[in-house]
Amino acid sequence: MQYDRVKDKFARIIDQYSVFRKLFYLLLDMLLLRQWYVKKEIKRHFSSVKSLRFYDAGAGFGQYSYFVLNKFKKAKVHAVDLKTNYMDSFALYAKKLGWDKLTVQQADLLDYTPKESFDLIIAIDILEHIEDDEQVLQNFRKVLDKGGKLIISSPSNFDESAKFTAEHVRPGYSKEEICFKLTKAGFRIVSFEYSYGKFGQIYWKLALKYPLSILSKLKILAILLPIYYIFFYPIAFGFMLLDYYSKNKIGTGVIVVAE
Repeated sequence: MQYDRVKDKFARIIDQYSVFRKLFYLLLDMLLLRQWYVKKEIKRHFSSVKSLRFYDAGAGFGQYSYFVLNKFKKAKVHAVDLKTNYMDSFALYAKKLGWDKLTVQQADLLDYTPKESFDLIIAIDILEHIEDDEQVLQNFRKVLDKGGKLIISSPSNFDESAKFTAEHVRPGYSKEEICFKLTKAGFRIVSFEYSYGKFGQIYWKLALKYPLSILSKLKILAILLPIYYIFFYPIAFGFMLLDYYSKNKIGTGVIVVAE
């Protein structure tokens, strides 16, 4: 599936109708289990921090920058993405809210290194899109302060569907590969866990795979989506909770924290 096309459609909607942005972020939290995992790690390592220097690498719609700016009132956020329309839209929205500690940059992470340093860097579902991922990790290492954290979310080598995603240059990471590359770049592994285990896979099919597959074939069925989610989202939500609170032996996603 061409996920970038789907994301571009959502970007146009929230750009034209900024009132929907908060609702859109809420929907992402409801539907994307990976966001639960990433936010859990941010809160785990920075719950007692009042100020935070945050590098949102591959920021996309800006949902993590939005989360950090809301949670940490003295946060300084630097959001970077290849797509200028995503960044310009979020920057305009942040300006309306009076968030003057946000900077945005359109850049390729392969050859971009910010001038400042950071307490937290996140790379959420981006490394699988980059051929020279080791160079990107080295760039992160240069700007992460001592004791700072890098949080990575990516498909694992157990994710069969990732092998057929057109935008991916690799199908996913094994535990050994991602930990080796991080160590080689100068990081120490703080934690590693699998997301989207057996329960997460059921959630993913109910909440995302089946409805998106139907929509890709017949868009007129979009009018039936609210009815679909009324019946199936409570079930999917239950499986999200089971995955989130389980210790997955394997899963189709990896969540790594390094320092």
